[in-house]
Amino acid sequence: MNRPPYPPFTSETASQKAQLAEDAWNSRNPQRVALAYTPDSVWRNRNEFIVGIKDIETFLTRKWNRELDYRLIKELWAYHESRIAVRFAYEWHDESSNWFRSYGNENWEFDEHGLMRRRIASINDLPIHADDRKFLWPLGPRPKDHPGLSALGL
Repeated sequence: MNRPPYPPFTSETASQKAQLAEDAWNSRNPQRVALAYTPDSVWRNRNEFIVGIKDIETFLTRKWNRELDYRLIKELWAYHESRIAVRFAYEWHDESSNWFRSYGNENWEFDEHGLMRRRIASINDLPIHADDRKFLWPLGPRPKDHPGLSALGL
C-alpha cells in the first residue's frame, strides 16, 4: 500500500502529510486513521506503547470513546528526509462535560511507501472552561478558513 506524499520530504510535502494526518484524525475513524501506518508500526503515546494496526485501532477506539467532541489542529514543526515533527493541540470533553485542551508534539518516521512506521507523542492536558474553547467548527475536518495554531496564539 502507498500513501503519498513520500519521503524524502520537502517543506510542501511535509506540510501536506501533516494536513492529511489532521484530517484523518478529525474523522475519529480508527480504521481510516490506521491506513496511514505500517502493519508493524510502533507508537509511544504518552505512557502507552502500541505496536501494529490492530493495537492502533483498539487504542484510537478507546481514545475517542473517552475524548468526546474531539477537534484537532496539527502544525508542521520540522522535517528531514523520512522524518517529520509536528506540534498539535486538540479540544475535547469527558462524559461529565469537563473540557480540556491537550497540547503536544509528535515525531514521525515514514517508510518508502509513505506509511508511518514510528510515532512518538508527548501530550499534556489542560482543563479549560467551555467558554475558552477555540476549536468551534462542526465535527470533521477543520475548515480551510479556520486559523491554525500559530494564528490562534497556541
